[in-house]
Amino acid sequence: MVTALGVVALAPLLTPADAGIATLRQGSASAAAAGETPTPGGFYKAGPSGRYLLGGTWLFRFDRGVGLSRRFEDSKSSSGWTAVTVPNAWNGGQQSAAAYAPTAGWYRKDFLLPSSAPAYTWIVRFESVNNRVTIWLNGHQIAVHTGAFLPFEVVLPASGLSRTAVNRLVLRVSDAHSLTDLPPLSRTGPKGVVGGWWNYGGLLREVYLRRVDALDFDSVQVLPTLACATCAARISYSVVVHNYAQTAERVALTTRYGALGAGLGEHTIAAGASATFTGRLNFPHPLLWSPSTPALYDVSLDASAAPAGSAAPVPLAHYSLESGIRELSVTAGHLYLNYRPLHLRGVGLVEDSPTGGAALSPAQQLTLISRAKQLGATVIRSQYPLSAYEEQLADEMGIMLWSEIPVYQVLDTRLRAVTPAAVAMLRDNVLVNGNHPSIVVWSIANELDPVVGPAQSAYIAAAVSAAHQLDPTRPVGLAYQGYPAVACQAGYAPLALLGINDYFGWYPGPSGQIADIGVLADYLAQEHACYPGQALMVSEFGAEANRSGPLDERGTYQFQSNFIAAQLAEFAKTPWLSGAIYWALQDFLVRPGWTGGNPYPTPPIFSKGLLDLAGTAKPAWTVAQQAYRSTTQVGP
Repeated sequence: MVTALGVVALAPLLTPADAGIATLRQGSASAAAAGETPTPGGFYKAGPSGRYLLGGTWLFRFDRGVGLSRRFEDSKSSSGWTAVTVPNAWNGGQQSAAAYAPTAGWYRKDFLLPSSAPAYTWIVRFESVNNRVTIWLNGHQIAVHTGAFLPFEVVLPASGLSRTAVNRLVLRVSDAHSLTDLPPLSRTGPKGVVGGWWNYGGLLREVYLRRVDALDFDSVQVLPTLACATCAARISYSVVVHNYAQTAERVALTTRYGALGAGLGEHTIAAGASATFTGRLNFPHPLLWSPSTPALYDVSLDASAAPAGSAAPVPLAHYSLESGIRELSVTAGHLYLNYRPLHLRGVGLVEDSPTGGAALSPAQQLTLISRAKQLGATVIRSQYPLSAYEEQLADEMGIMLWSEIPVYQVLDTRLRAVTPAAVAMLRDNVLVNGNHPSIVVWSIANELDPVVGPAQSAYIAAAVSAAHQLDPTRPVGLAYQGYPAVACQAGYAPLALLGINDYFGWYPGPSGQIADIGVLADYLAQEHACYPGQALMVSEFGAEANRSGPLDERGTYQFQSNFIAAQLAEFAKTPWLSGAIYWALQDFLVRPGWTGGNPYPTPPIFSKGLLDLAGTAKPAWTVAQQAYRSTTQVGP
């Protein structure tokens, strides 16, 4: 099946029978301790069969320095615990310095398995936990993990898992960051600074329970390419299947891409081992994915094995996703989609809400992506990977994504220490999110040292190599601060796409070199001369606005509107520029004391958004919308 969806003509989040689990509800702590059975379904479509949303009521309490000594992980009573729903940020809706400071909290989910069959392996999938978590099952530690924004999975050990009684999953989560976490703790500046957004702690995205019948998909990559705009597509597969059975299995893998079916081979997989299946399909006469026609094809994978004494294979694992066929390329210093030049207009996105912080509901995520589409944006940039549901919405609405890992403002002196974790996170981002046609660039950093030293050169080379090894179909880029005094940087040579963070006319910059917006045109021409073979985009531009006032007073709605109009007028006169992204779609929290260059700020709120934190449009919304809608963003 192929679909080409309109702006908000979206499929339901869950089947009607599962719709109740999408409603966030406040249950009682005592009822939660009795255990709940997870309900089949999920907030996003792509993934293996056998998924259950581990929703309903969770229990929470703060650590207060005594959780480990009092062994909260062994707690069976609900006393001292508060009923909450997940996703959950324990400091959501709070703007004080105390709410920003690092702390730790405990989460507990008492649940019953949906099936008592002993043949099944059970896995818990956490979509995003900030930042360090230790996990117990029924009082026994089973895993530790560090890092938010990407999912991780934990196999529940059969020896500690009850198949008939209540199981207690307990997590101790700390939102503290180290110098080598991503984003890393800043060595300078206010205590606890960890990046360009509020440090929300907790289970920021949903949690799933997965049922595995012997075979499971470790990773699935389905990458289309086009040799020309009217050519047949080539679909490349790389699929890793794991055998959880206690004996070796002869596994056959088959696929359907739209109406086209094929086999991807057979492998004998030892107990506890994995095998990689590869293959290619030629897909004639494809409908191409683009912002105007976001055509998507249903893709399925089925892994089968023949039980002992039988020649007939039995399906044991199923995986489904939606794929879009499109071609990305950088030619003569410009970014192309389906061999058509791009002049994108877009917005930045940091997930935040007045009450829940970064723990957004599906409805809130839908609202954000829909507002970007309503604005006329064709690209969204975030400084960390967005949720699977937001990326699905971008696929369906035809919005491109600048997908970035949070290597945020790391000085060259510390970059060597961060590089291993950064490259590992980049690889995870490619493997987890690479099937989304909306993703058009793998971005490896934001605002590193403007002068590229040896450590940054080594990181860029390592990151580009890692991304291209897994996914040769997309360009790799980064965003850097635009300063006229910085000469051409040879260290950027491996990158196909460069993003310029342009705050000309807003921040003064070192020695006041970007205080005057009048020098922007010359600076853009300078960068084009520096990097003629690389695509250039403006990855950020913006001005704070939190009040009405004079046109020439910084921080007023009138100043912001005039600033945006002037910037967009300059970009319209720069035909070689592949796009520009306003930072940001909506206001969000940064850190205590944030001013953002506004003489009358409202810390900790970043108020450069076209929408305020509650989602109300500022006057500049109309200015940007008119310019975006009148711009030909995908050329002939």
